[in-house]
Amino acid sequence: MKLHERLIEIATPWAEGRTVKDLRFGLGYSCAELDDGRSGVACTLLFENSGSCTHVPAAGQIAGSPAAEILGWLKHDNALERAAGLAVFNALNASHSRNFVEGEAISLLKIDKNDHVVMIGFFGPVIPDIKATGCRFEIVELNADKPGVITPEQGFKALAECDVAIITSTSIINGTCDGLLQALKRNRAAIMLGPSTPMCPEAFAGTRITQLSGSYVLDKARIQTIVSEGGGTRLLKKHLRFSNVMV
Repeated sequence: MKLHERLIEIATPWAEGRTVKDLRFGLGYSCAELDDGRSGVACTLLFENSGSCTHVPAAGQIAGSPAAEILGWLKHDNALERAAGLAVFNALNASHSRNFVEGEAISLLKIDKNDHVVMIGFFGPVIPDIKATGCRFEIVELNADKPGVITPEQGFKALAECDVAIITSTSIINGTCDGLLQALKRNRAAIMLGPSTPMCPEAFAGTRITQLSGSYVLDKARIQTIVSEGGGTRLLKKHLRFSNVMV
């Protein structure tokens, strides 16, 4: 079963009787609010050229929709609709008890100089700390013209050989996550990282992911305003609670 199918299967019972009160697509993030006040966020990917100025055909009719319906958008091809589905999942998951682990996400990986670390996605703020360990460190991005970045093709080989993997949860939205998870072969640790992360260890059972590091909405009104005005992680973070869960 693919990850998006697991997420839908797990959260569909949680969505019973719930509706989406508010859904916003910002330039950096999207956010969803349920009728009971729970909220969730997910990364917005840059728009593809669809040949139309309408990017979500259901626009104008989403508020009041069953939460299960928008959750089901996780299986759609449209990346904005997948972001909405993930934001709804994160909102539904917000009230579920988890065994949180204190600490900074990357520090919990206990990287040392003997490790081969592969990062999928460019998490600029944590790169200096990783490099400071003296480990072998490779960064994989679709746009491989940055210094020290390798191509996705090279990245799959690197994932198969690495000790530690750091994977952006945006991969769930762009449709690459399942391939990345399958590429992991011998790692001792692997983290799904970023505010979009579905903090649901049961969804990753049977994979080689060992840690989920994501966020919960603290102030939905401020999140909605910042999302609507084009803000990203730097502006959102003081209105989010960042947490870690072990798989």
